[in-house]
Amino acid sequence: MRLRVLLFAGLRQALGSSEIFLQAPLPETVRDLEARLRSAFPDLAEASFRVAVDDAFALGDLRLQPQNEIALIPPVSGG
Repeated sequence: MRLRVLLFAGLRQALGSSEIFLQAPLPETVRDLEARLRSAFPDLAEASFRVAVDDAFALGDLRLQPQNEIALIPPVSGG
């Protein structure tokens, strides 16, 4: 399956793009995706982020589908 992954804030700047695409075998979990991203993109290897699927933070064992909206969300601060 082909997955589209949206990038925000510092992750977008680190990779120079607002989105990346990955080919992934089925079934792919959020945990698998995170490992694949960290391996394929060295700038993400040590980056801190959470994975959101369809507008909600996702647990590692969630199985992904091609139609899912996937986003990498770095830590944020504000006041």
